[in-house]
Amino acid sequence: QVQLEESGGGLVQAGGSLRLSCAASGQIFSTYTMAWFRQTPGKEREFVAAIRWSLGHTYYADSVKGRSTVSRDNAKKTVYLQMNSLKPEHTAVYYCAGDPRGSYGLVRRTRAEYSYWGQGTQVTASS
Repeated sequence: QVQLEESGGGLVQAGGSLRLSCAASGQIFSTYTMAWFRQTPGKEREFVAAIRWSLGHTYYADSVKGRSTVSRDNAKKTVYLQMNSLKPEHTAVYYCAGDPRGSYGLVRRTRAEYSYWGQGTQVTASS
């Protein structure tokens, strides 16, 4: 039903910033939750941030609060992740994910709870 494609990754110096984009094709409804995850080789895929499509409520992992911002453009069907103060330990493949189910509770934070995934984009922060 939905295809996701990430872009905007690359190489940045420590302390620098990047903005990642996730473009969606297909039907996006107000019930969707869109999220960002990241994964380093040998480690589990980790939740970074999420946004509810309807009203734009945002949620963040404790480790990225204060330095990352997730947002969306309804007309372009695009989700963004602005990352500031990047460090070498933030180097990873970043993935965009979508969950079409509405919720009255807490935002979903695990890989298994999301139905749609992009291919990922590499982010590398040099020392």
